[in-house]
Amino acid sequence: MQLNLSDQSSIYLQIAQMVEDNILRNIYCEEEQVPSTNELARIYNINPATAAKGLNLLVAEGVLYKRRGVGMFVSPDGVKLVQSKRKTAFYNHFMRSLVKESRTLGLTNEELMDMMNKAIAEGES
Repeated sequence: MQLNLSDQSSIYLQIAQMVEDNILRNIYCEEEQVPSTNELARIYNINPATAAKGLNLLVAEGVLYKRRGVGMFVSPDGVKLVQSKRKTAFYNHFMRSLVKESRTLGLTNEELMDMMNKAIAEGES
């Protein structure tokens, strides 16, 4: 469980993102317990309420669920939910900006796709 807290965003959002990252990397599998708010608070030297806010955000999204008196667990659809959320964010943040910039540069759709395919090929090698 790795997290370098920064001033870039709220700590509770960073906690939520770290848990999501660990779900996507199969560090926390579906139906597996995630660290408690007290564990997160101790590890990262943060207020337990801050850690709870991050975890509760994921509960509200359906990524995690609570077992009363036991802890929080990755939901059966947790991986799919995180992937869907991240794909939407990727599209909105990167792809739309990419297309907008390509239009500014006067690229055709074919030129843009050629560049995408080249980047994909370079990434695979």
